[in-house]
Amino acid sequence: MTSIDVRDLSKEYGGRRAVDQLTFSVRSGRVTGFLGPNGAGKSTTMRLVLGLDRPTSGAATIGGQAYAALREPLSQVGALLDARAAHGSRSARDHLRALAASNRIPVRRVDAVLEETGLATVARRRVRTYSLGMRQRLGIAAALLGDPEVLLLDEPANGLDPEGIIWIRTLLRRLAGEGRTVLVSSHLMGETAAFADHLVILGKGRLLADTPVQEFIHARVRPLVRVRTTDTAALDDLLARHGLDASRDEDGTRTVRHARVDDLGRLMAEAGVPVLELAAQDATLEEAYLDLTAAETEFTALPQET
Repeated sequence: MTSIDVRDLSKEYGGRRAVDQLTFSVRSGRVTGFLGPNGAGKSTTMRLVLGLDRPTSGAATIGGQAYAALREPLSQVGALLDARAAHGSRSARDHLRALAASNRIPVRRVDAVLEETGLATVARRRVRTYSLGMRQRLGIAAALLGDPEVLLLDEPANGLDPEGIIWIRTLLRRLAGEGRTVLVSSHLMGETAAFADHLVILGKGRLLADTPVQEFIHARVRPLVRVRTTDTAALDDLLARHGLDASRDEDGTRTVRHARVDDLGRLMAEAGVPVLELAAQDATLEEAYLDLTAAETEFTALPQET
């Protein structure tokens, strides 16, 4: 199957290195989330993969070929980099028909992707009348037009309403399930966790992580257990005797670090400590991502006073 392969890729702009010796692969049959702070080099990397910029060194290939060497690029690679790319005076249908004609794609695909992206009923409206979410859908329709094996989507959920976010999540999972290669750049950690199987994370142009989602989360964020009892003194004594570190909330809840629900429940049962609440506090992709990229963020606001 077709993969995206980036090898020793670098790009400099006026002495500033936006992409720095990147090496990673995006495999077929899974959704790869492409993450990193603003200025990390994600958009530049996508442009290099698509031949829109020339690398200073290294190479990016799709199925072993540079994008410029592909014979029918829109039928092999679909991309969404900018939802504003469509001409505002054209209708959505005319925009897609022009793309189809210039890439020898059957016109029936135009109506198919308009239907798939939910734009069929507004297809004859001028693009300038579209909301940001509608423009995003049109950009995705254009990316799907050639029924490609490879898709690169930059912030595809930007501007979508809740129904649209659920739709794009389902679409990405389906495309990967069909064996396609899907690379999705996003700043929405919760959404990325919902649709991605694998992560490629950049920081200041460098590769920080290339890993399955769950492995990344579990490696970066320690497990926590929330526990509440009617006998806080007995619970605190139990935790101290077993060397368990816990924070204390005003309502009597203890949050125990580096613990598992099963182990803590067994200890409390053996000690006769009554349980009102005992629950694992799941680690999130956002926590793991922030832990990794704390030193890689180019723009950071001062912490808020409380």
